[in-house]
Amino acid sequence: MQASRDISCLIEIMAALRSPETGCPWDVAQSFASILPYTIEEAFEVADAIERDDRSDLREELGDLLLQVVFHARIAEEEGSFDFGGVVEAVTSKLIRRHPHVFGEARSLTPDAVKRLWADIKAQEKAEHAARRTARPEPDLLLSSVPGTFPPLLRSLKIQDCAATVGFDWNDTTAVMDKIREELDEVAEAVASGTAAAQQDEVGDLLFAVVNLARHLRIDPDSALRSTNAKFIRRFNAVETKLTDRGRSLRDAGLDEMEALWQEAKGEERQQGD
Repeated sequence: MQASRDISCLIEIMAALRSPETGCPWDVAQSFASILPYTIEEAFEVADAIERDDRSDLREELGDLLLQVVFHARIAEEEGSFDFGGVVEAVTSKLIRRHPHVFGEARSLTPDAVKRLWADIKAQEKAEHAARRTARPEPDLLLSSVPGTFPPLLRSLKIQDCAATVGFDWNDTTAVMDKIREELDEVAEAVASGTAAAQQDEVGDLLFAVVNLARHLRIDPDSALRSTNAKFIRRFNAVETKLTDRGRSLRDAGLDEMEALWQEAKGEERQQGD
């Protein structure tokens, strides 16, 4: 079999890998649950390639993520639930349905009108999904549409977005920053006199409020945190390198020396950015 740009080739490869008689024993043994961690990992690796602005890696990581979609679809096809074509049909149907201002009659809408229309369509879809449930139906609550499997940072953002669709939201960033200060004061109170559980609860409230600030500023909190992580690693590596050049190690240095080198690395970065 030869590599190809045709998606049907990838689907055929996955079918061959999953063949009980001639396939790969590891691939045959997998289930939705067992490959879920890999699916999440591949999504994060796509994000990493984008953060590093590496187009070669991005192409490869998108391929790995696509493989996960094909893998899940193959398992579903084997059990008779749906196939890859059904996945494509579902997403194309959703995109057409959610963009009547592009594919339908609703034309020349403002960005705010498009956002409201999108929310209305999603609410209608949610109601239709609820109506299709037959076994143990759940209450049709607004926030039940936010998947519990999302990473906590992303789930916080989606919960806030969802609540905002019905007007449960701060009306300006100043109010959000005031809320952050309030939550920080409550963290201080919990540190001074609270239990470990109270401290965890208040820190969680503070993080939730900071995510809300990022949302109001139209900043993706996950991207912002990834950028800060990379910045910290870069500067800490510079500190370690400077110590090594002096014939010293991190364990030899005190906090004051490391802080001085940190500020030096920070200043060098800013000079390079000018």
